[in-house]
Amino acid sequence: MTVHESLEYLSGLSGRGIRLSLGPVSQLLDRLNNPQEKYKAVLVGGTNGKGSIAAMISSVLSEGGARVGLYTSPHLIDIRERIRVNGRMISVKEFSELIREVRGQVEEDITYFEFITALAFLHFCRSNVDVAVLEVGMGGRLDATNLVIPEVSVISNIFLEHREYLGNNLGAIAREKGGIIKDGGICVTAAKQQSVLKVLENICSTRGARLYRAGEDIKTRAVKGGTFHYRGIEKNYDHLVCPLIGRHQMENAAVALGTIELLGAKGFDVDDGAVTRGLRNVRWEGRMEVLCDSPILVVDGAHNPAGASVLCRALKEDFSYKKLIILFGVLGDKDYRAMLKKLAPLADRLILTKPDEQRALHPGDILPVAKRYINDVEVVADSGQALSRAFGLAGEDDLICVTGSLYLVGEIKKYWEQESGIRDRESE
Repeated sequence: MTVHESLEYLSGLSGRGIRLSLGPVSQLLDRLNNPQEKYKAVLVGGTNGKGSIAAMISSVLSEGGARVGLYTSPHLIDIRERIRVNGRMISVKEFSELIREVRGQVEEDITYFEFITALAFLHFCRSNVDVAVLEVGMGGRLDATNLVIPEVSVISNIFLEHREYLGNNLGAIAREKGGIIKDGGICVTAAKQQSVLKVLENICSTRGARLYRAGEDIKTRAVKGGTFHYRGIEKNYDHLVCPLIGRHQMENAAVALGTIELLGAKGFDVDDGAVTRGLRNVRWEGRMEVLCDSPILVVDGAHNPAGASVLCRALKEDFSYKKLIILFGVLGDKDYRAMLKKLAPLADRLILTKPDEQRALHPGDILPVAKRYINDVEVVADSGQALSRAFGLAGEDDLICVTGSLYLVGEIKKYWEQESGIRDRESE
């Protein structure tokens, strides 16, 4: 099987949709000799911020000398972004060979996400990682990643999302996401709603697990110079720096550092210097990421109302500009009405576009909603042309913000890298 044939096979699995069930992937992993049992793991679930938290944990552990696997989703440009060891993507050759090997063991009707998760588990085993930091896909209880026994389970926060799969209220969604908490385990969360905390506390009580809360057991406080202090379970750190933009990243850092502390009690002791360096050097693409300075080009994968609120706050607090031009595209299963209600009033100009994804909404269908909140709005369906239009409208002191979907962010980053002559990504 050639590299092209391997990727074609994988692409063909995407049409099988979403399945919340551990049966098929568990059987596949059995035939692969359960590689996920050969190393320690951290599971990171929640609604927003889980990718940033996973990246922070991975960066700090790597700086501390551990060999760390990082599994995240979705990818922005290259599917290999999902599977990294100490920051390096799996190579094209390794990826293709593992697709062939895992495919040879498939007997079930397996989904795209289940297949990639099994492949990542196998790659981490073959790479002899000490620990794998795994971002949960959807929900938690029946997510393919939940076949590991984590040293720590992280639940970033919980908001209404994927109601057709997870439930119609916060309590139901919390029960699904709380499914990553194991018997006798540890959970760290930044969730604040009483209905959510009650569910998580009940799960922990039933399973004999411990719950640590950001804002209570783990705290951060911003100080002058763009740094912050951390006051944890037993450790304290002063004047920490995180390059990820937005006040919310300070809370994500609290969750990540609390997790690092708890891992220390399980043998992953990380010295203070590694904590400082790991946090300072963390990278997480597509989330409040600045691609250009004049005009400012920011891409952010906010794809739900909570994420849009965080983005709005960052646009007000963390950037300086004359005019704001928002480039917005969204998938059909997202609450775009609530997102536009938050984002559109901030903009001087709104450009509606369409990510190149089967589930994406046509911008013409979004236009009537957008017009409720902003007069200066237009439709440019092709995302590359929409980016060119935004630059045509922007002065050097303006800001262009691309948001609404990680698929759109990935496309815009790819366009930008091509236009800017940025070298191709890792290919070996």
